[in-house]
Amino acid sequence: MNTYLQIHPDDNVLVALQDLPAGMNISHNGHNIQLQENIAAKHKFLIQDVGAGDHIIMYGVLVGKANQPIPKGAGINTGNVVHDANSFHEKDGSIEWKAPDVSKWANKTFMGYHRADGQVGTRNYWLVIPLVFCENRNVSVIKTAFEKGLGFAPAEVYNEQVQDLVALYKKGDLEAIKNYQPEELTSTAKRNTIFPNIDGIKFLTHEGGCGGTRQDSDALCALLAGYIHHSNVAGATILSLGCQHAQVSILQQSLKKLNPDFNKPVLVYEQQKSASEFAMLSAAIKDTFLALTEANKISRQPSPLSKLVIGLECGGSDGFSGISANPAVGHTSDLVVALGGTSILSEFPELCGVEQELINRCQTTEISDKFIRIMRAYETQAQSVGSGFYMNPSPGNIKDGLITDAIKSAGAAKKGGTSPVTDVLDYTEYVTKPGLNLLCTPGNDVESTSAEVGSGANVVLFTTGLGTPTGNPIAPVVKLATNTKLATRMKDIIDINTGTIISGEKSIEEMGEEILEYVIKTASGEVYTKAEQLNQDDFIPWKRGVSL
Repeated sequence: MNTYLQIHPDDNVLVALQDLPAGMNISHNGHNIQLQENIAAKHKFLIQDVGAGDHIIMYGVLVGKANQPIPKGAGINTGNVVHDANSFHEKDGSIEWKAPDVSKWANKTFMGYHRADGQVGTRNYWLVIPLVFCENRNVSVIKTAFEKGLGFAPAEVYNEQVQDLVALYKKGDLEAIKNYQPEELTSTAKRNTIFPNIDGIKFLTHEGGCGGTRQDSDALCALLAGYIHHSNVAGATILSLGCQHAQVSILQQSLKKLNPDFNKPVLVYEQQKSASEFAMLSAAIKDTFLALTEANKISRQPSPLSKLVIGLECGGSDGFSGISANPAVGHTSDLVVALGGTSILSEFPELCGVEQELINRCQTTEISDKFIRIMRAYETQAQSVGSGFYMNPSPGNIKDGLITDAIKSAGAAKKGGTSPVTDVLDYTEYVTKPGLNLLCTPGNDVESTSAEVGSGANVVLFTTGLGTPTGNPIAPVVKLATNTKLATRMKDIIDINTGTIISGEKSIEEMGEEILEYVIKTASGEVYTKAEQLNQDDFIPWKRGVSL
């Protein structure tokens, strides 16, 4: 295994692939570099002396500048380097892309749920959604009734542990409590036997719908419409209080905007027009049960891989993210695009510094101009509240080598591969064009994943270097570890280990192909992700201007 890596020939830093001790001599391109300090794995050190104000180059782009002289062989950190990134401008030239060879998948299919509008789902869910937080409690009542009644409820392993501890306490055996070791949890998911063609009923509770801005409630309705319209959804039950900002009529308008011929069953119940809460919930339960009998009639059928819509996401990133998992996912994205499918790259604050590359990859100036407009408006809005994209890296990111937003962004953008950008979507806009789509979302993992799925992603590839236990209610989220230590330590949440790229066992291309094969099995229902097995159903709408 190599001890260091230069990602791009123009870089003036090297990445430590393992812990390197102070005094170690590194031979690079005929030059000797003596390490001035201990360099932890994932962190970077300079291959030449730099002065105050000099540029730090990584991935071949500007990722920071020195705020003091730094000698060759010293590590870069938040004390000696600050964020800096290249500016961006209008599109230059045209994009020429050499698509990867996809002949081995040309005749391959996945088993999916075909919808009347031409979409193909990887799962078959029914949704129960409140239009306002006032209805969350009623949604919870319906959830308990259906999950227990239909066998969707998670295994009550933790409840059983508490019961064991209570029994020991009643015996007065505190020593036994201290030594209590429950069996390791592998999965809490249960499959129902009443409706075998339905993967579950999902309940999208949230804290919005009223009390905020009208913009937020309109965006919430648009996001919920994207979930109802989604290929993985058979229909929905909607609970409305009646007086909130997020009105049923706004949701219906959003659905018609997505599809003028929208014809999925949507059952609506408004509490302020109901005889009683009991009457409303009883009607909702009965009608939903009848709708499930119809949704169960659809079954998986072969579908071309062009019907795959892959969300590209990262969270809990580390210094290996842009070297292993992200570029591997990027190759998977290129394969899917070459097969006529769609991929979605989001998290706009994490594209800071690589905007020009993405602008030049846009197929038309209309698309690139939209990207420029959205990016500049987002950054301006962030600055207006005393923030900015430069504040994006989290403490965990920084601890594991991502010390500036530009470093984080340059690695994060690798998830988008090399294919042309076919469309740019603002938040809640739904994908309509195959190819790589850029979607405006915050860098927040759950807000961004929620948005990608709301825009049509039917499988999400989620890379993590630190370990992020998140999922989505309706789309399977495949979790990819950037390093083997994480994959081993958090095997209960990780699906794929890309740390074999760091160790030299596999190439980025080999791993990208392996990921695609896993996606096909997941899309076909042959594999259920760890997030699905653990019922990790995270859903957070974005209040624009609040999150970064």
